[in-house]
Amino acid sequence: MDQIHNVVIIGSGCAGHTAALYTARANLKPLVLEGHEPGGQLSLTTLVENFPGFPEGIQGPQLIENMRMQAGRFGAQYQLGHVVGADLGKRPFTLKVDRETIHARTLIIASGASARWLGLPSEQALIGHGVSSCATCDGFFFSGKEITVIGGGDSAMEEAIFLTRFATKVTLIHRRDQFRASKIMLERAQKHGKIDFLLDTVVEDIYDPAKQEVTALKLRNLKTNKVWDLPASAMFLGIGHIPNAGVFAGQLDTDSEGYLQTTNHVHTRVPGVYACGDVQDRRYRQAITAAGSGCMAALEVERFLEREEG
Repeated sequence: MDQIHNVVIIGSGCAGHTAALYTARANLKPLVLEGHEPGGQLSLTTLVENFPGFPEGIQGPQLIENMRMQAGRFGAQYQLGHVVGADLGKRPFTLKVDRETIHARTLIIASGASARWLGLPSEQALIGHGVSSCATCDGFFFSGKEITVIGGGDSAMEEAIFLTRFATKVTLIHRRDQFRASKIMLERAQKHGKIDFLLDTVVEDIYDPAKQEVTALKLRNLKTNKVWDLPASAMFLGIGHIPNAGVFAGQLDTDSEGYLQTTNHVHTRVPGVYACGDVQDRRYRQAITAAGSGCMAALEVERFLEREEG
């Protein structure tokens, strides 16, 4: 059999890099598979001001690079590649990474969750410049301005309510006339004086990529076909995230939306397999909580292997 790694870590965001740092310092020589989104969601973030230790803030890609360099200093190995298949039914675990097969005694899944986007070219060009999927990360930058939230579920209501702390007005835009949000969350948003609602409405374009800032949204009413521009300084996506866990379908427990379910913070139902970060955290989804759970997973791997070698 080919080389068997002590631990393979899937994902290279805050959770994956932290797990790599701790397992590397334990001399476990971790292999980190960077995944289809190297760096995770922080790689799409400009200024990060809520990660402890950086009083002036730090650029998201720089924070990720710092973490990678720190883990690499202690011997963590990094490999580009996307996991396309997995067999967790027997040990060592087997991973299909593109056309390569990799074996692991233990596995840390830190593959994150991808934000759902509208799919507009202007949207992708403005991520980090007024387009965001994280109100708690970026809301502060739009204090005193009018901003928009897209969506009709609890996530959208939570984002809109949170953003009223900063914005002069929040316009919630939803493509239907009915909401998926829970009654209590919807009523809370509807009663808030700063939140307006635009129903049966979709975003057709976002201005202005050339200026590297959001200045307005081009909207269309689905019932009347009326098209108009709504001035705004930011657009926050509240249409959910997609956990990057599909490759483990049927082998690990998930909730109704595909997030990996864990016990004792990071344990999956398969001994030796741990999950951390946004792939199993649908509640907090912060860089610091992802890093913390990456630390937990690494410590659990260390204890698991110690018991086995016992």
